[in-house]
Amino acid sequence: MFRSSINLKAPYLIFFGDVRDQLNAKTGLGVAHWAPERCAGQMKFSGCRIESGLPNLGLQEALKARVRTVIIGVAPTGGQLKETWLPPLLEFARAGIDIAAGLHSKLADIPELVKAAQSGGARLVDVRIPPANLPCGSGRRRTGKRVLTVGTDCAVGKKYSALALHRELVRRGIDATFRATGQTGIMIAGEGIPIDAVVADFVAGAAEVLSPDNDDAHWDVIEGQGSLVHPGYAGVTLGLMHGSQPDALVLCHDASRDSVLDVDGYFPIPPLDEFIDRALTAARLTNPECLCAGISVNTSMLTGDERAAYLEALTKKHGMPAVDPIAIGVHAIADYLLGQVR
Repeated sequence: MFRSSINLKAPYLIFFGDVRDQLNAKTGLGVAHWAPERCAGQMKFSGCRIESGLPNLGLQEALKARVRTVIIGVAPTGGQLKETWLPPLLEFARAGIDIAAGLHSKLADIPELVKAAQSGGARLVDVRIPPANLPCGSGRRRTGKRVLTVGTDCAVGKKYSALALHRELVRRGIDATFRATGQTGIMIAGEGIPIDAVVADFVAGAAEVLSPDNDDAHWDVIEGQGSLVHPGYAGVTLGLMHGSQPDALVLCHDASRDSVLDVDGYFPIPPLDEFIDRALTAARLTNPECLCAGISVNTSMLTGDERAAYLEALTKKHGMPAVDPIAIGVHAIADYLLGQVR
């Protein structure tokens, strides 16, 4: 059975503090959107402009709601926990409520928070710590079925597409599990392995641990990371592909991009058919039968008519469904996936 070093106890309270913009609050907003059944409320300071739709709770209300974990839902620049956030977090910890964060700075390195957690019997859960003693990848064929999202760049919707596809499969009554590989995904699922914190030699092994042997009809929907054409993050993508041993890939793309973002120099995104060929060549090292089951595209910058024409052209050119997972959903990709992988 899959076991993770990360296991969060619900219900959650999402802590937004004093954050003012949506981008820095994406972790908390993602958890509230995808796992509302695990969330009891939110906490934010005066002046915070973020709204998750959850009720505002203080310590006493959180205790009445039996909150078990406060999730720091903010990813500030530099990844550091702000001093002004500490007073309420200390109160929660002293009351025995776990604190979880995916920041670069570790909760366990904050002495006063450690002391408060010890006094209250609370856990401090640093999400970006992978399990100990991960194996190297073996390439051993495993039972069960797996689909992995891959991207033409970072931040093109790999997590969102995987979550949407998982939800669609479950809606159809199919036995499926979302396998989280990043901090927000782990907080949504309640478990997972933070692939970006795994030593390079063990990334493929971590992916094998993440998606173990399962029933023949079971689907693991695995959250992708990085991109094969990103000069900084191609390595994690390749290791995740080899270890996931996917039966199918879903290609994720942003229709507004023709080059990789946030790098020095120009690194063009190749034509999608070329990218699919590269991805399948890499994935077929550990699963020679791997196929591409669809293209999931962020078309938010297009009008409705432009979106329809763009996706129709991709579908005709590549012979597989092309969808926007937000605007139209992923049902066409689910149809294709289930029809092609038996």
